[in-house]
Amino acid sequence: MVICIKSVIKNMNLVIGCDIGCSYCYARVNCKRFHMSDDFSVPVFFENKMHIIDTKKPNNYFMTGMSDFSGWKKEWIAKIFARMAENPQHDYIFMTKRPELIDFTTDAENVWMGVTVTHQNELGRIKELRKHIKAKRYHVTFEPLFSDISDIDFSGIDWIVIGTETCRGKKKRDAKTEWVDHIASQAEACGVPVLMKEDILPIMGEERMIQQFPPEFIK
Repeated sequence: MVICIKSVIKNMNLVIGCDIGCSYCYARVNCKRFHMSDDFSVPVFFENKMHIIDTKKPNNYFMTGMSDFSGWKKEWIAKIFARMAENPQHDYIFMTKRPELIDFTTDAENVWMGVTVTHQNELGRIKELRKHIKAKRYHVTFEPLFSDISDIDFSGIDWIVIGTETCRGKKKRDAKTEWVDHIASQAEACGVPVLMKEDILPIMGEERMIQQFPPEFIK
């Protein structure tokens, strides 16, 4: 049975908006569709939603599903991380496409900092992640995957996710089986858990799907 990532990780959209402007951005589409903010290119902090973190049941929260961590203001980060510290029962997952713009350190064992890599020419983001963001847990998401990616340095990486483009209808560009296999084999050789998202099931076939979560995410 193929697992939907949303059954394990919940979105916590305390910040909505991003000024990067990726052509494949599902978040911008959803923001417009559901009228979440007036202008997606201007990040907005919804402080009144922070009470959701206080739920006692342990969860895995994806904190940047509708934003990029590089666009968060320092005062937002301070408030959110203070609330997170009061709720150590959860794991908190962050992601950015611009790690070089960030200067951030956390010693929290339940905070996962990561980058998105879609092309071979974005591979340097992993090095920049380790350089500019000091954290106990790192992850990389290869989604949407637009090219083969080789010679990946998985040093210090605790988890990877692989996915394909999903929201552009007939214009979407599907990942290729060999690209997915190449990334997964490199990660497996380094002992890094691999999650192939449910969206690539038609590409890989159920028998070739790998769906591994870090043990911390099994609650």
